[in-house]
Amino acid sequence: MSYTVEQRLLNMRPYEPQTGTFRIRADANESYLSIPAAARQEFCRVLAELEFNRYPDPYASKLCSAFSEYHGIKPELVTAGNGSDELINVICQSVLRDNAKMVCIEPDFSMYAFYSNLRRAQVCTVSRTSDYGVDIDAVLEMVKSERADLLIFSNPNNPTSQVLSKAEVLRLVENAPCLVVVDEAYMDFCDQSVVGEVENYQNLIVLRTMSKAFACAALRLGFAVTNATLSNILKAVKSPYNVNAASQAFGEVLLKYKKEADSAIAQIKNSRDELFGELSKITQVLGAPFKAVKPFANFVYIETPKADGIHANLMQEGVAVRRFENRLRITASSPADNSEIIKVLKSYK
Repeated sequence: MSYTVEQRLLNMRPYEPQTGTFRIRADANESYLSIPAAARQEFCRVLAELEFNRYPDPYASKLCSAFSEYHGIKPELVTAGNGSDELINVICQSVLRDNAKMVCIEPDFSMYAFYSNLRRAQVCTVSRTSDYGVDIDAVLEMVKSERADLLIFSNPNNPTSQVLSKAEVLRLVENAPCLVVVDEAYMDFCDQSVVGEVENYQNLIVLRTMSKAFACAALRLGFAVTNATLSNILKAVKSPYNVNAASQAFGEVLLKYKKEADSAIAQIKNSRDELFGELSKITQVLGAPFKAVKPFANFVYIETPKADGIHANLMQEGVAVRRFENRLRITASSPADNSEIIKVLKSYK
């Protein structure tokens, strides 16, 4: 019996992170720091005690409690996921109908559109302004005119490293007649979070992750924070046992080390600012304009018409960064790696 695959599935392309071996990895916005040594030792003890023959807690209750204590929110408002990506997919599958509309603010994280398309929904985009800001009125007009069911955006934004103020985000939430998902994957490096506001709104979900500031991208731990009604829905529709027992236990351990996390975040922000400062001194490459955009996450966004050549040269020199057409995104790294990145950039001919 024959089977015909939908054309939309044939046209889909997987997310393709940079692969290969590089002497400097500044492409994935990972932390250049390791987890605290004491936490690593505690991981070993926890791992020895895991009951591998048993399924994990389906609601990751202890992990969610540790996360809620860290952020000063109620544990019942937190849903754990296998990375924020899983939670984005769960939200899209639950909220969107066939041919429903989802609004994104471009440029932004590509997986929003991916999961929307997988759900057979339509993506409507609003472009950022020339300085990478957001026209709040234009976004609200798009949401209303398209009768969108979902508005989703990252804050701080990936890839521009720009941030909307808390007041601007809440203005969107208060005036958008749809669900608003604010992906705060990089908010640990900024101070405009709305995670403490979720109980005040019926239509707000905030996503957080432990992949960036907590230096544990390998664990794949994400969280959705929202009001009690939406929290109950997320817990009902997510996959059972979606977060494995080791990730739950390790995440619970890491969240105890708030002082160490605060210190790591301060170091990363300092690295980011130093990288931005050095990149800002470069005004031209091969006679073409070169501009670094003031960052609010753990990476710096670069404008240059020579992005393709610069990217290829960096890769050839063993330095991995991300290219977006005529833009580059460079993750803040160790002082030595930052210096080497600058050195390679300046040597490009």
